[in-house]
Amino acid sequence: MENLFSQNSRQVMNSVGNSQERVRPENWVEMVTEHEYDYTSGNPAVYVGTYYKYNCGSLFGMWVDLTSFSDYDDFMEFCHLLHIDEEDPEFMYQDYENFSSEWYSESCFDEVTFDKIIEYGNMDEKDRKLFDAFTEHYGSGYTLEDAKERFQGEWDSEEEFAEHQLDSCYPDMPEFARRYFDIGQFARDLFNFDYTFIDGYVFSDY
Repeated sequence: MENLFSQNSRQVMNSVGNSQERVRPENWVEMVTEHEYDYTSGNPAVYVGTYYKYNCGSLFGMWVDLTSFSDYDDFMEFCHLLHIDEEDPEFMYQDYENFSSEWYSESCFDEVTFDKIIEYGNMDEKDRKLFDAFTEHYGSGYTLEDAKERFQGEWDSEEEFAEHQLDSCYPDMPEFARRYFDIGQFARDLFNFDYTFIDGYVFSDY
């Protein structure tokens, strides 16, 4: 992708739209860099170009930090500012970072999807890891609250969780009886029908 403020990028912009420099506000650079993506942040981001520039042979655009906006309308207003040289820009989101591919679309973001991405971007590291594990299996059509409601703890193995369930359900089981109990089969039954184990996280399937 072309750097937003490189000399080559400025030349490409001028060749795409001769009026571009004349229509920008004087503080245009300051206005757009406020939302520029920092690669070290880990925040959700998209590269915002336009189909017109792309069809003219230009990848001019900018990596935009989605968490820097108050809401969807604020983001769309910024996209129009970024490509103010075009009267009616058709935005092209050419790449993305740090959110689920199921939420990505090259041609559009609706408000519901945008809000899900912002919620994800605002999660702390612990919640994001939990949510990533959950959506890896169940898909991205859920919220963090959904994941937390189904979360059954972190365990080293399916068998360890099965031991915990056995202790919870049959706390008074005599030790001699436990020796005859097939914990491996019990774990297989639990995770075939009622639970899912992902990267050390256990989630209820219901």
